[in-house]
Amino acid sequence: MRWTLKPKPQTKKVETLQKALDVDANIASLLVQRGIETFEEAKAFFRPSLDDLHDPFLMKDMDRAVARIEKAVANEENILVYGDYDVDGTTSVALVASYLKTKTENIATYIPDRYDEGYGISYLSIDYALDNEFTLIIALDCGIKAIEKVAHAKSLGIDFIICDHHRPGEHLPKAEAVLDPKRDDCYYPYKELCGCGVGFKLVQALALREGKTIDDLTEYLDLVATAIGADIVPIDGENRVLAYFGLQVINHKPRPGIAALISEINKKELSITDVVFIIAPRINAAGRMKHGDYAVSLLTETNYSLAQKYAVEIETFNTDRRDADKQITEQALKQIEEQNEQNRLTTVVYHKDWHKGVIGIVASRLTETYYRPTLVFTKSGDFLAASARSVRDFDIYNALEACSENIEQFGGHKYAAGLTLKEENYEAFKRAFEEVVTKTIDRNLLTPEIKIDCKIDLDDITPKFYRILKQFAPYGPSNMTPVFMTENLVDTGYGKCVGTDETHLRLTVTQPNSNVRFVGIGFSMGDKFDIISEGKSFKAAYSLDENEWQGNVSLQLKLRDIKA
Repeated sequence: MRWTLKPKPQTKKVETLQKALDVDANIASLLVQRGIETFEEAKAFFRPSLDDLHDPFLMKDMDRAVARIEKAVANEENILVYGDYDVDGTTSVALVASYLKTKTENIATYIPDRYDEGYGISYLSIDYALDNEFTLIIALDCGIKAIEKVAHAKSLGIDFIICDHHRPGEHLPKAEAVLDPKRDDCYYPYKELCGCGVGFKLVQALALREGKTIDDLTEYLDLVATAIGADIVPIDGENRVLAYFGLQVINHKPRPGIAALISEINKKELSITDVVFIIAPRINAAGRMKHGDYAVSLLTETNYSLAQKYAVEIETFNTDRRDADKQITEQALKQIEEQNEQNRLTTVVYHKDWHKGVIGIVASRLTETYYRPTLVFTKSGDFLAASARSVRDFDIYNALEACSENIEQFGGHKYAAGLTLKEENYEAFKRAFEEVVTKTIDRNLLTPEIKIDCKIDLDDITPKFYRILKQFAPYGPSNMTPVFMTENLVDTGYGKCVGTDETHLRLTVTQPNSNVRFVGIGFSMGDKFDIISEGKSFKAAYSLDENEWQGNVSLQLKLRDIKA
């Protein structure tokens, strides 16, 4: 692991903020690192307000989108709410469809089949819309590159409203409205909304036209917070406000579908991390293993008993997903070893029978193992389809763009993307991708990095310090969980390897001339026991969290790494 200590912020800025807030210097330093330098900025950070959300009509084409929907409702047109099969797409569809159903009965939802139709707008869905007399399709979390398909629908008398957050291509679809804050000509103040976030802004705009306020829309924020967590978008600005209040809804008044998913979890307050690792994988499992419609049914169901039934089905899909993920990851690792490709700068693997629904998860697993840009391919109809994952600070979307002559289509973000190509182009693409990455990547990025916010002593970790630190949440990109480094640590003699196979490390640490002791837990760090044994001095990189055991809550160090 590469430890990088973040630069210390300007002393004057830290001192000014420390005085204004009456907080510890380390707290003030953490805030300045996050761009918070004044009392007012700190107030907005610690006390998010729904009033801080931007006017949705600042988004390009929002007035056109609202006018077209109002016309459709007034004329009793059939409206099809369409979205991707992942968490962001299905939550978007659930949100917009639920809201529109309060205005008109003529609403239906459509999630494309991951296997028969693939990602984005499909010709099959347009045929479905034509056959069932839909004259307006609202596409969520997809569509920004569907130029030919939108034109085809238009020729059949079907209008599109696109609500997307992916990077547009050179040209935009000729839809009735294209809502995407990443449009070059869109001056919406916040650019990092997820697809469900864009859908929420559309709903907010429709509600404003009816004289409603943001307070009338809080019931939808559990969906938005779930999408923000699952899509790994920055949790700053508007996303922080939406995630903060969405978590409150999840914890205190969730919709029946989400309540059913979390009913078996023995936890008082769910964090955004819990959303990412507990709620999101289950919603995703529907589209991965069966069909995204199951997720939409769960998230739109108003009857709790029925929602529980859907949740049980989705739990089965999630179990199947875990089994497939484990099996394919093992096969992929074996393929890398057999082909002697451990020394490449990229990982590109393929098997025609791998389950398309889990190759994204497998790509993430392989990235954790070899820590390099990774693509996992499988057969999909007449093409090969892949999920791509990157390492921190390397833009895999740009790398794919540089190999586009071998690709049929691709889309995504800096760290995650998807693509299809012809089977005969696979080897050429694999070579080109390796060449592009070799030429463009900083070799340091191929070693996992721990970014350390600041160096502290154990004596600095007081109840007040942690009480304020908890208010930094919700965490995510642009506001990651603070990581600290403490030097001159010694184990007090209680250090040991724990777990059924003793792969984890548990220790109790202190520093010379300190009466303070903390328990530390390092998952998958059992092999580092020698570093802390026999009273040796060491340093640790860690975050802080609470451990609850038999009703007692104590503060512990969640170890990220230790070094002699």
